[in-house]
Amino acid sequence: MTAAELAAISARAYIYMHPWAEADFTDSLAHPTRVLACRDGAFALGRVIVDEAEILALATDPAQQRAGQGRAVLAAFEAQARQRGAIKVFLEVAASNAPACAFYLAQGYAQTGRRRDYYAKPGGGRTDALLMSKALT
Repeated sequence: MTAAELAAISARAYIYMHPWAEADFTDSLAHPTRVLACRDGAFALGRVIVDEAEILALATDPAQQRAGQGRAVLAAFEAQARQRGAIKVFLEVAASNAPACAFYLAQGYAQTGRRRDYYAKPGGGRTDALLMSKALT
């Protein structure tokens, strides 16, 4: 997927926080540590540094949600991260995004912390970020 395609999915899917702009994706895709897993209307983008992976953005087009695309790209991301030496993966998710929080818990992630008022909400105000992680070994 191109940066423009990723930004378009992000714009449709991110209703709990501001979506990434095309330039944000362009910058992340150019980084040598990046990992990108894509599937019909869904993606997981992150990076691997030494033995740690971090998911920076994961989104599924609302028209494709609840069809297994999110699980598929998350599993593909984790597999790529393992191949690059990662033994643990981290992410942040908006605490107000109950569906995403439940999704990550169901995929074996555990909450490891909280950042107060981390994300700006699209309609104003702020929401906490939940820090989550999962062992890949």
